[in-house]
Amino acid sequence: MAATFVTTLDNPFDYFTQFDEWFAFDTQKGYNTCSYIARIAKTSSEMSEKDYEEAVNDAVDEILRLNITGNYKKVIEKKNKDGGSNANKVENEN
Repeated sequence: MAATFVTTLDNPFDYFTQFDEWFAFDTQKGYNTCSYIARIAKTSSEMSEKDYEEAVNDAVDEILRLNITGNYKKVIEKKNKDGGSNANKVENEN
């Protein structure tokens, strides 16, 4: 299963490979996307990593389904053959 997350259309940074820059931009703009995911995702500390990832993916899909501001898009992390990250942005997915 590929990890997914949401980002905003105007954020130039890659969530998976430039998280610090992505997070700084996101919070500076007042989006607070990580907090939004935390409020929507049904997670617990007792979940397996796979179940946790699935819960976050479900939250991403819910946010995109609603997309109240119209400013969100899905980002999918795909692993390279060497195990590195290669995030791909999926525009306007609902």
